[in-house]
Amino acid sequence: MISLQPRQQPSKLMGLLAPLLALLLTVLAGLVLFALLGVPVGQGFYAFFIEPVSSVYGLSELGVKAAPLIMIAVALSVGYRSNVWNIGAEGQLILGGICGGAVALYFYEVDAWYVLPLMMLSGVLGGMLWAAIPALLRTRFNANEILTSLMLTYIAALLLSLLVHGPLRDPDGFNFPESRLFHAAATLPNIMQGTRLHIGALVALLLVVVTWVLLSRTLLGFALKVNGQAPRAGQYAGFTQNRLIWFSLLYCGACAGLAGLFEVAGPIGQLLPTISPGYGFTAIIVAFLGRLHPVGVVFAGLVMALSYLGGESAQISLNLPVAVTGVFQGMLLFFLLAADVLIHYRLVWRRTGVAA
Repeated sequence: MISLQPRQQPSKLMGLLAPLLALLLTVLAGLVLFALLGVPVGQGFYAFFIEPVSSVYGLSELGVKAAPLIMIAVALSVGYRSNVWNIGAEGQLILGGICGGAVALYFYEVDAWYVLPLMMLSGVLGGMLWAAIPALLRTRFNANEILTSLMLTYIAALLLSLLVHGPLRDPDGFNFPESRLFHAAATLPNIMQGTRLHIGALVALLLVVVTWVLLSRTLLGFALKVNGQAPRAGQYAGFTQNRLIWFSLLYCGACAGLAGLFEVAGPIGQLLPTISPGYGFTAIIVAFLGRLHPVGVVFAGLVMALSYLGGESAQISLNLPVAVTGVFQGMLLFFLLAADVLIHYRLVWRRTGVAA
C-alpha cells in the first residue's frame, strides 16, 4: 500500500515540480472529461489546447487574456507573501473600470492626449480606494480581510450594474444597459496591427519587473517576507505590521484597478454590466501556480489565459458548454493543492503481509 511519510524538511524540488505535476494531471483529467462527454479525445485536446494559439491572432488573444491576470496576480503575490489575504481583487478591478470609464465619458467629446493618462490615474485610485476599505477594517477593527474584501466584490458588481442602468447609460443606446462607446482618445493603442493586443500587455510585464525588484532588492520587500514567515521577528526588527498591511492591499488595489481600466479601455471599449469574466478570482490561482514569484506568475498567467481561450474554442467547435473553462480552472487548483502535499510528505510503498 502507499502511505505518506513526513519529510524532515520541505522539498525545494517538489516546490518547483508541483505546478508542473498539477498541470499534467489537469490535462489528463481533461482528456477523461472529454471522453465522458462523448467528444473524441484527440479532437478535444486540439480544440482546447492547440487551436486557440495556432495563429498569430490566437497568440495575440492569449496576451490580451493574460495581461489582467498577470497584473493582478503579481500584486496579490506581494500580499500573500506577507500573510495579507486579499480575495477582493475582482471588486477592485471593477472599481478601476468604473472610475476610469467615468473619466472617459466625462471627456467624451475631448480628443486630447491627456484623457487616457487621466483614465489610468482614475482607475488606479479607484482600485486603491476599494482596497483601502478592508485595509482600514483590518488595521482599525481587526476585521478579517478575506471576508471584507470578498463581500466588497459583490457591492462593486452591483454598483456597476446600477450605473450602466442609470447615470452612465448611453442616451442613444435604445435603453440597453451599457455606456457610450469610448472616444478614440480614451482607448488603448494596439501594439500589433489587426489584433486586439494593447499596451496593457507591456504594462503587465513592467509590473512584473517592478514587483521583482521590490521583493528581492528593497528593504520593504524584505519586511514583507519577514512579516509573512515570522511576524514576531518582524516586530522585533521594527517592521510595522499595519503599514505592511496597508501597502499590500493598496498595491494590489492599484494594479487591479489599472487592469480594470485596461479592460474597459481596451477589448471592451465601454462600460457594460459585466466587464470581467472573473479575472480577479482566477488571479488567485495564477499567484499560487506561479509560486508567488513574479516570473512564475507570467507563465501561470499564460496557462490560465489559455484556459479561457480553450473554453471558447471548445464551445464553438465542439458545442461544449462554456462552463468547461471553470471546470479546467477548478481541476488545476485542486491538483495544485494535492501536489503541494508532496512538499512536506513523500510517498512510500509498503508491502503488507497477511496474518496467519
